[in-house]
Amino acid sequence: MAEIIAGAAMSHVPAVGAAMDNAKTAEPYWAPYFAKVEGLRQWMATADPDVCIVIYNDHASAFSLELIPTFALGVAAEFPPADEGFGPRRVPTVPGHPQLAWHLAESLILDEFDMTIVNEMPVDHGCTVPLSLAFGQPEDWPCRVIPICVNVIQYPAPTGHRCFQLGRAIKRAVESFPGNERVVVFGTGGMSHQLQGERAGLTNPPFDLAFMDTLVRDPEAQAQVPHTTYLREAGSEGIELVMWLAMRGALSDQVNEAYRAHHVPTSNTSNGILVLECT
Repeated sequence: MAEIIAGAAMSHVPAVGAAMDNAKTAEPYWAPYFAKVEGLRQWMATADPDVCIVIYNDHASAFSLELIPTFALGVAAEFPPADEGFGPRRVPTVPGHPQLAWHLAESLILDEFDMTIVNEMPVDHGCTVPLSLAFGQPEDWPCRVIPICVNVIQYPAPTGHRCFQLGRAIKRAVESFPGNERVVVFGTGGMSHQLQGERAGLTNPPFDLAFMDTLVRDPEAQAQVPHTTYLREAGSEGIELVMWLAMRGALSDQVNEAYRAHHVPTSNTSNGILVLECT
């Protein structure tokens, strides 16, 4: 059967992608952050997964206020980088895994998750920046990718508990797939940041570090934290952290923390990286 070997969580800050795309990673502002990315890339190179399931949120690239799925699953053979207003990122087209993706769709829906099945979908920085963080700037991505979009843009967003249970359902689905794929699940977004309003520019590193601690040791407790806590402590965009809970739910109860990094700020975001190996 297929197997989830680990989860990786990281922020998907668009400015990070722009720094890589425009050869600015060695500049004084960016160099300290990208030095911390190396641990993630070394781990990914050693793990060499066959598939990455990337849980992220779309930023009005594939969807709009006219169509807002709570959970959307991409089942295509490939996903082009989206044009977010400045042209598509100069990164490879993202290769899909239709067989496993359709298996996930069937398993998740029969497991009572109402997934929106997407046959054609551009992927924006929410998906491509995590891939760049994990794999650098290759000519082709070294593994196949299944994108899962979570709505954290338009109220009401799914709860942390619902996202954690989605991860549990993803785990059951992968383990019932009759293949030998080694899978890493990405949880993306966050950490604390707010892009507008009176608290624009907010970061809360103590909250972020405590979140990572609890996510590792007691994820079910973290899954009970309400939206209002994320909004108050981590800013309006801090709600993206529920996607880290989806990643954690897809792992074994006990995990080995293989790598952790934290950096403030990247652009206006408290930026975290976390790699958890299944035991």
